[in-house]
Amino acid sequence: MTRGWRVRLLFDQNLSSRLVRDLAVEYPGSVHVRTVGLDRADDAVIWEYAKVNELTIVTKDDDFRQRSFVHGAPPKVVWLQLGNCSTDEVSSALRANAAKLDAFDLNEAAALLVLTRHLDET
Repeated sequence: MTRGWRVRLLFDQNLSSRLVRDLAVEYPGSVHVRTVGLDRADDAVIWEYAKVNELTIVTKDDDFRQRSFVHGAPPKVVWLQLGNCSTDEVSSALRANAAKLDAFDLNEAAALLVLTRHLDET
């Protein structure tokens, strides 16, 4: 599916809402669950919202990883395994992997993308 812009992200409640602003150039049209009234919603509601609105869920939550195995895509899930890190580090990781996220978005068979911290990073 080609929408004419990069993948649009839905940031889960375990991530800062500041990511929407920080990554507006790289991921225009992205939103945070809080800004769309889903900060207290259960995973099934968030999943359906992402599916209907063609958003890719970005989370540190293992529940969405498991849901992607059971239900497949859409929506797609980016599971961040970056450990204890700052919002700036999350922003940097998503910027550094923009091409990977674009390719993931275009791959119809892909449901889950895991982003990890390299062992040599400090």
